[in-house]
Amino acid sequence: MYFAIDDTDSRQGMCTTYVGLKVILKLNELGYDIIGYPRLVRLNPNIPWKTRGNGSVVIRFGFGQGRQIKIGEYNGQDIFGKPRERKKEKTKELEIEDILRDIERYFVLDDRNTNPGAVLTSKKLPEWLYWEGVRDVVSVQEIENVLEQHEAKYKKYKLGRGIIGASCGIAWRAKRKTYELLTYLPEEKFSEARWVDAESVKKMDKQIPSTFDNYDYENNYTAIMPNSRTPVLFGIRGTMPEELIKAKDIVKSTSYEAYLIYETNQGSDDHLKRRKIREIREYTSAIVHGNVTSAPKRLRGGHVIFTIADSTGEIECAAYEPTKKFRDVISKLEIGDEVVVYGGVRKEPLTINIEKINIIKAPPVLKKVSNPVCPLCGRKMESIGRGKGYRCRKCGTRASEADAQYTKIERNIEGFYEVPVIARRHLARPLKIIKN
Repeated sequence: MYFAIDDTDSRQGMCTTYVGLKVILKLNELGYDIIGYPRLVRLNPNIPWKTRGNGSVVIRFGFGQGRQIKIGEYNGQDIFGKPRERKKEKTKELEIEDILRDIERYFVLDDRNTNPGAVLTSKKLPEWLYWEGVRDVVSVQEIENVLEQHEAKYKKYKLGRGIIGASCGIAWRAKRKTYELLTYLPEEKFSEARWVDAESVKKMDKQIPSTFDNYDYENNYTAIMPNSRTPVLFGIRGTMPEELIKAKDIVKSTSYEAYLIYETNQGSDDHLKRRKIREIREYTSAIVHGNVTSAPKRLRGGHVIFTIADSTGEIECAAYEPTKKFRDVISKLEIGDEVVVYGGVRKEPLTINIEKINIIKAPPVLKKVSNPVCPLCGRKMESIGRGKGYRCRKCGTRASEADAQYTKIERNIEGFYEVPVIARRHLARPLKIIKN
């Protein structure tokens, strides 16, 4: 059986992964085994009505057998997942309300943007549904049609948008996956101040190389700690789940009562799709191959904007202020450079918000050293306007732009660049993983 839930939190607090922890404990109480790692599945990051990280939680359960996998701890007691399901008779009798009873109190229902939804099914939902959810916009009605076709049980709260993320999460096949270990505070500590020692995070980052996005050294930012006061104290991401426990033990922080390891699609780039410019729509994400057609301009507020074109059209690309020093690389682009841009698409104006860029060709540029010398008078000539050439003030002799003295400047900016950790999206695949 699969149980999935989404859209239970808000931008001000709570966390759907904490609800996932409570669901696991509830299923254990009901006599079921958790099979494998619970899953945290991020979906389209460009959806404007998302609550926070647009992530659903999926739990597979039933009756396991064989080797146990330690997936976490709660109040000092181990939580285990088992690798596969043996029989389904008992799980078929389960109702969705049996799981949600006592869990609903963790939903932030007083927030108008929070619209929870839960799904219970014995059938794996079709994979195409995941790709729709991570790359496009899906409606509640579309999801209900799929759930009814697969005889799935579901429950909606308010607008019920959460069934979208829950269903798409069940449909994920985990072809490209990472893991995240999340630590949770006791309920009575959710609204209190908490701390994570930055030096211990740096130490962990260096000692456990399979982890990533722990600390932003350029901006002195501890990335494993949420900005808002949620139940999560810190979360460590990595490619090897067993090493996340070692990493956790290196970090010094406020005490916590539980931790849980999630299998995730974070760091997968699954949201990105290669597109021609004419195919790009708002709220999607794209990989676009083109040439720079207007030089980068730094706008008020610090954003850097330029345009690229392919055979089908032209579109603006932006490195916004939160991307910090990444903007310095973007500012070095010149008209004609060949690039591949990766990022999400905002609606108005239609713009690619750059997550990373591959500068394929950035040829040397010619920089003018001095104006041409008049062949008759021997004096330096004066410009008569941008692109109009030069003229000798004494005798009136004219010269073209090509007659000026130039030097070749090597730019040395070809290759991949990514935004800093402080500005990185959950789904963005770090260069550290790509290179390894």
